[in-house]
Amino acid sequence: MEQSRIDRISELTRISRERPLTEAELAERAELRAEYIAAVKASLTGQLENTYLVDEHGNKRPIPKKK
Repeated sequence: MEQSRIDRISELTRISRERPLTEAELAERAELRAEYIAAVKASLTGQLENTYLVDEHGNKRPIPKKK
């Protein structure tokens, strides 16, 4: 996610502390937050897919996915 979009989320949060947000601003903030959450989840998923458990014999195996 681009830094400018993260900055916009922060800006909308600052504005909401000063005055109520308009409907358009609320919709924009909700969209940006959803995009940010999706980016964080994708980053975490990628990190976990490249993480391995090493047993006492030195064998590496990927972390199993939960069902």
